[in-house]
Amino acid sequence: MRGSMTRRQMIQRLTAMAPAAAAVNARPVGLSLLTAGMAAAPAAAQTAIGPLAAEVLPDGIRSRFVDDINGLRVHVLEAGFEGTRRPGVLLLHGFPELAYSWRNVMVPLAEAGYHVMAPDLRGFGRTTGWDADYDGDLYSFRRLNGVRDLLGLVSAFGHRSLSVIGHDFGSPMAAWCAIVRPDVFTSVVLMSAPFGGRASLPFDTANDAPRESSPGPDLSEQLASLPRPRKHYQRYYTTPEANENMWHPPQGLHAFIRGYYHYKSADWVGNQPFRLASRTAAEMAKMPTYYIMDLADGMAETVAKNMPDTAQIAANDWLPDEELQIYVEEYGRTGFQGGLNLYRSGGLGAVEQQLFAGRTIDQPSLYIAGASDWGSYQSPGALERMQNEACTDMRGVHMVDGAGHWVQQEQPEETTRLLIEFLRGVP
Repeated sequence: MRGSMTRRQMIQRLTAMAPAAAAVNARPVGLSLLTAGMAAAPAAAQTAIGPLAAEVLPDGIRSRFVDDINGLRVHVLEAGFEGTRRPGVLLLHGFPELAYSWRNVMVPLAEAGYHVMAPDLRGFGRTTGWDADYDGDLYSFRRLNGVRDLLGLVSAFGHRSLSVIGHDFGSPMAAWCAIVRPDVFTSVVLMSAPFGGRASLPFDTANDAPRESSPGPDLSEQLASLPRPRKHYQRYYTTPEANENMWHPPQGLHAFIRGYYHYKSADWVGNQPFRLASRTAAEMAKMPTYYIMDLADGMAETVAKNMPDTAQIAANDWLPDEELQIYVEEYGRTGFQGGLNLYRSGGLGAVEQQLFAGRTIDQPSLYIAGASDWGSYQSPGALERMQNEACTDMRGVHMVDGAGHWVQQEQPEETTRLLIEFLRGVP
């Protein structure tokens, strides 16, 4: 399954047979790999997009759509759909990923007895119904509306309850699912992004004297004032220029995505993460530039300084070029703005999120990340709060050797083993 030679050879034959077409970057690859003949279309005209071609998926996974989900037509990769009703597992991807990022764990989970669903989230891939304009509908991307998307999808598939597993940006989404509807999302796995919990409302303060608010030091200003001026990647992701910089990078989209995945993986030898003492500019600047960027650079320029060489690309067996091309063609069609809107919308739902102030995740939970992943430490203290406060039934914290940020892609066998072990131990 995991990039087997038979499937690769099939894809290569299809590529060779595909008609010449203008690619989204300088590296031409047949578009029919993904769409079975459908030409690429801009994000504004996604409604006609079809499923992924079966040839690009491992045997046992199908690509399909579910309509009328909170205003969306949701694209879902599905495994374990044969036969009688099975316990459900919902897989939530991160950025810049897709449902496709779960391809190497879905069939083993299905073989273990689960009905496995991995949607392209709002803003991504073949899911349509979201606004791709920077100045468009940002409010629909707020966190609780994302939970509503997923609740509707679970209901459409006929599950009253299931396990939710989220990676990267999908991790806080999975955590919010568990907080908002513990009756539906009865166990949760967080991957590569620890959930530090919800703040509490001020308590027993009615008789206190009024206090003047004193905002803390602005991290962005601190970073920009360093001897080597810097900026936080999440702040950069909120800017109007981020999408264009990543969508049409000077090095071409294929090279950009290859470099981005390499730079955050265990393949980049500089990924030797450690706990940071505090969320101050001096401490945060110890992280690689994919988190704390040089002030003058976009993400395209950041990645270009840390590209893998030819030998490293050839040796990469967890994301060979024909599988990388799935991401290239999908993001070449949609751009990155949908995913970037998730970062931009963080403050929009702050007031309604206060309805859940102080709530903890009391369901069985698990944390998995790569041992070479800075994601576990990019928010100082979050990993400890997750273990000690936010999750009251944490069954384990696993740092997987040989993996960076893309743990389920870099080490799918070990990731799958940990998931199945956990799932078999919960109701």
